[in-house]
Amino acid sequence: MFTVNEYLASIQENLAPHTESLVNQLKTLTASTFAADVELLDFAAFIEPLSHEVSITLFSMDRDANEVFEEEGTPGFAGSKSVLDEIVYAVVPDNQSEAFDAFYEEHEETLIEEEQRLIGEWFRTCFEQAGGATVELPCYFGVHDEGQTLDLKRNVWIDEEEKWD
Repeated sequence: MFTVNEYLASIQENLAPHTESLVNQLKTLTASTFAADVELLDFAAFIEPLSHEVSITLFSMDRDANEVFEEEGTPGFAGSKSVLDEIVYAVVPDNQSEAFDAFYEEHEETLIEEEQRLIGEWFRTCFEQAGGATVELPCYFGVHDEGQTLDLKRNVWIDEEEKWD
């Protein structure tokens, strides 16, 4: 039998072993100089719900929602960079997959929202530990194509469109 609280606790347990690795990746970024055209940093999580995997990529963006790419002769980082390769955020034993699918379907809306919140809060904590406050650019975290984004500087979830203002 599955419960929402147990499932969410298992996500936290599965993310925890990857904290040090993510913090180290983020430390490299927080110490970076960014190209002059980069106006914000957008961290996007890509969640695979069937395999319960997540990966996170940094995109350097301008305020018109365009990715800024590195140009020869221009100093500073621009482009995209993986900060977390695919990791498993939830484990469902094969012999329980049908029961889990029924549980997930029953609580799908709540679980999707809470999965995103937990992954976002975990990322924010890692970002802070890596010195994210020293990054002068606005920084955001969101799940790809989900509409909400976490403002990493203000620690508040906002509509994704607000980050371009």
